[in-house]
Amino acid sequence: MSNANAAAAEQAPTVGLDSPAARLLADQAAIIGDLQFVMDCCKRLLAELDRPEADRDPVIPQALWSAALVCYARCFGDGKRFGLGPDDIRSLPLQGEVMKYHKWVIGQRNQVTRHPADPFDAARVGATLSPPGAEHRKVAGIAIMTMSHVLVDDMGVRQLGALASELAKQTADKARPQQDVVLADTQQLDIDQLYQLPRLRTRDDAGPDGPAGPGNGSGPDS
Repeated sequence: MSNANAAAAEQAPTVGLDSPAARLLADQAAIIGDLQFVMDCCKRLLAELDRPEADRDPVIPQALWSAALVCYARCFGDGKRFGLGPDDIRSLPLQGEVMKYHKWVIGQRNQVTRHPADPFDAARVGATLSPPGAEHRKVAGIAIMTMSHVLVDDMGVRQLGALASELAKQTADKARPQQDVVLADTQQLDIDQLYQLPRLRTRDDAGPDGPAGPGNGSGPDS
């Protein structure tokens, strides 16, 4: 590449698009990002669960599992235009009761993100009594036992990772042709008006160690 062409490439702007096709592509990219995070959490979780329980920090598995549940559920639209839906689950090439497991995961997310309607679902309060054979039987104190709803086991983690992986692949397959749709639509717009649109920061704009802006010049499947 000549110096002139290299300079032109370095100065090539990326401008933001706000068309229905671009919004759909952005939603697909966000879903893929969330599902990738779920897969990363599951990988870290499996590594944690391989450690002896005595050497394991209980906060880490609970935090990773909770984060994975939240990000997974966020991919599904509830009465919204965008997001994944039941048909995306049904079309996966997975064996077993996939829909049942999906609903269980959503239920687990609800438990870790919502305050329980019944306080006894989260904690139990009990009375500590003196031994039955004591001369003077009495209430010796009050005991509070919290109950974790975070269920982390090897099988559940693997199933969630596999489900997220297949959904990510399926969404990426839809995002690739959607990029072509956005490109074709954009090429029909007035080029001078496009140059007037707000520019998006790219990784190159931010520098090698700086924060990336909302657009990084790459597609959802990159």
